[in-house]
Amino acid sequence: MLAPSSVARAPRLACILRPMRRIARIRDGGWLDMNLAQQLISQHLVEGTPQAGEEIAIRIDQTLTQDATGTLVMLELEAMQLDRVRTELSVQYVDHNLLQQDYRNPDDHVFLRSACRRFGLWYSPPGNGVSHPVHQERFGRPGATLLGADSHTCAAGALGMLAIGAGGLDVAMAMAGEPFHLRMPAIWRIRLEGRLPEWVSAKDVILELLRRHGVAGGVGRILEYTGPGLADLSAMDRHVIANMGAELGATTSVFPSDDHVRSYLASQGRSDAWRPLAAEADAAYDLEEEIDLAALEPLIAMPSSPGRVERVADVAGEPIHQAYVGSSANPGFRDFAMAAEIVRGRAVHERVSFDVNPTSRQMLMSLVQSGHLGALLAAGARLHQTGCNGCIGMGQAPATDRISLRTTPRNFPGRSGTLPDRVCLVSPETAAASALHGVITDPRSLAQPHPRIVEPRAPALAKRTLLPPPERGERAPLEKGPNIASLPALDPMPTELELPVLLVVDDDVSTDTILPAGARVLPFRSNIPRIARFLFEPIDPRYAERADAALATGGHAIVAGDNYGQGSSREHAALAPRALGLRLVLARSFARIHRQNLVACGVLPLLFVDPGDHARIGRDDVLALRWAGVEPHEPALAIRNTTRRQTLPVRHDLSAREQRIVSAGGLINLIRAAGRGREAGEADQGAPRA
Repeated sequence: MLAPSSVARAPRLACILRPMRRIARIRDGGWLDMNLAQQLISQHLVEGTPQAGEEIAIRIDQTLTQDATGTLVMLELEAMQLDRVRTELSVQYVDHNLLQQDYRNPDDHVFLRSACRRFGLWYSPPGNGVSHPVHQERFGRPGATLLGADSHTCAAGALGMLAIGAGGLDVAMAMAGEPFHLRMPAIWRIRLEGRLPEWVSAKDVILELLRRHGVAGGVGRILEYTGPGLADLSAMDRHVIANMGAELGATTSVFPSDDHVRSYLASQGRSDAWRPLAAEADAAYDLEEEIDLAALEPLIAMPSSPGRVERVADVAGEPIHQAYVGSSANPGFRDFAMAAEIVRGRAVHERVSFDVNPTSRQMLMSLVQSGHLGALLAAGARLHQTGCNGCIGMGQAPATDRISLRTTPRNFPGRSGTLPDRVCLVSPETAAASALHGVITDPRSLAQPHPRIVEPRAPALAKRTLLPPPERGERAPLEKGPNIASLPALDPMPTELELPVLLVVDDDVSTDTILPAGARVLPFRSNIPRIARFLFEPIDPRYAERADAALATGGHAIVAGDNYGQGSSREHAALAPRALGLRLVLARSFARIHRQNLVACGVLPLLFVDPGDHARIGRDDVLALRWAGVEPHEPALAIRNTTRRQTLPVRHDLSAREQRIVSAGGLINLIRAAGRGREAGEADQGAPRA
């Protein structure tokens, strides 16, 4: 048995967050001694006062959409009658729905390509790779803002970008030139000291933060990494850490743009994109924490949450049936090369499916040139196409109730495509070592020297397969297959609500539970009426049927615990329930992106004043509420449980803007109303006067 480290002996909240001096040094509308996150926000601030908790709006330079979310975004742009995107750069990736079992996925690829011509986006076709590493390779720019219709957009913080995941409608608005609204996050400094030991890597750094703080520990915060430990972390190591900041619930993560970033951009032939960025010497933070990299050891997130982190040494010996290397959470050359060197000249255990998912066409070419791909294949690896694949449940599903070790960012129940599954999150070192032995293996126990990985100085560059937008706007037709349905019409919020509660759920319900992903469901992502039939299937297969019945009498409500809607940015998890009559979600707390998606779809997100009142509402109880006339300075409301004849205090935290969106029945309704108002005004101005 390996000796436990200081990390293992530490309590779960081993490092108490220390409040720093308040960020109050503001002069002439700007901060003094700014940290990096503040610099990025101040350079893009359009509206609001940047104090923690206040609503602000920022200008967006770049956007990212992928095929599981982009189809709705393009339909939303069509509904807005947009002529051409108004960002510096927008890119549409095809990386999630790659299986071509029938016409639906390839039809959507055709539609997305036509939308790129129509609206002026770059297009990354199937086979180019996962959006996040490809965007870092080809488009990432220190100092820029990036809004993506994917929760792991925050990975671009590795380059010194302010990169935020959001719902598709928010991204569509940014593409139309509108600012992005959010609550100003608290800035949480993570100071890194020391150097990582052998057999420990960047994945273990973010798993350590999840071990300390759980899946909601970063809600309402930006994680800003500083300290001498950064000298040991490459740009792609930082990508690993920034990517999984989403699993902490963080708004985003930010790293400085330093020599590591400059070297990375130079290797990609983009030296001109680099600029130095760092916190100022006396910058203040809301919170501060320290991680001694030298004290870390291999960690593992056990089924079925990224927050269930243990020492690998404590669970070693458990049999496994799958080991999976790749995904946006471990997309770098080092990650694949490390796995290749561990298994070089050996064979993986006969019981183990050793799945290798190259994350970009460029990465696959580099692994071929370096000989690492050959080592993986010779050891028994199964090579899959470049894309998200098993990470989103698109193939590579594990066997029933068998352990699957994955370098993916998430292990929510059933996300793999198998129920019940036992997916664990690990580093490439742990995945490869375990593949050799057929059991969970601490890589420090391997009887071999620690591999020394040298990044290629001139990696193979894949530029020609990215398709640029047309130089001039084209009124190109949108090519819609038979599975692409128009967006559902959403009516305004009624003055009086009387709603049956169709579901009462507990804490940490993920968007994978609300609307499962995978090869069976995601092909309907451009067909809201059809995809709605899968809602809440893991916990109530009759939810859609019961929602249909409630729709005839005015809709329904859902009651939830803490962190409702954690995980993916997919707005389908808000729009599809809204199409079936969801009007109200009453929760202890919400995950950031899902809350924004509910508002954008015209669903009222309310909060318990007393968290214990969650137990006072049961399934099929009827809740009554009057919504009209609520002002921003009056967040207190009362909701009546007419079934139990009880009145419960609840509250909202909606800004005035968000209240208008909910009352209108959703953001598109508000946009259309504003457009009609402008048209009427223009008509009045142009009419002849008597």
